[in-house]
Amino acid sequence: MSEQASKRFIGCIAVILGMAGTAGCGGLSSRVSGDIPRSGSIIPDSSLKLSPSVAIALEKVVFWGAYAGAAYLILDPFAPNWEIEEASFPKNQFHLGLRMKRFYSGGAGEARAVFHRRAKELVQRGGFEGYEVLEYSESLESSVLGSQRVAQGVIRLAGSGNEAESTQGNAMPVRITPDSAKKPRS
Repeated sequence: MSEQASKRFIGCIAVILGMAGTAGCGGLSSRVSGDIPRSGSIIPDSSLKLSPSVAIALEKVVFWGAYAGAAYLILDPFAPNWEIEEASFPKNQFHLGLRMKRFYSGGAGEARAVFHRRAKELVQRGGFEGYEVLEYSESLESSVLGSQRVAQGVIRLAGSGNEAESTQGNAMPVRITPDSAKKPRS
């Protein structure tokens, strides 16, 4: 699991434990003094009036908001679906490894398109004429938290290109993560 996904998972667990802790505050209130309600819920018994005939209990709004927040932390709809790792080989060859985020809501069939898009970026940045796919495979990796889509392949950049430039000062990052995708090296 990536570091960012681990942080999101721990944050989600903290939200759930916090909700469970506030639900169990009834036994704690006898030992604590102050404004904490001695009986009932921490959330006031009131409702949100949407119209004269429709009202929603505030307790439901708070709990559904917490569930939506936890789902957002886990799914993170704005994070990229694929993480790319690449390694440079001699003779203008590159190994590209793609790993899809564990919890996703779409994009399961786009591994080949992401692979070719990254290969085209390498061609353009290196000043090459094209590329050739030497090998390509897709699979699923299983773990306790569920399966994760992965793809890997090797490409060879064709043409003269700027080899000195592409392997030194303007080299690509070895691993493209959501942070490096936001801050490209152009």
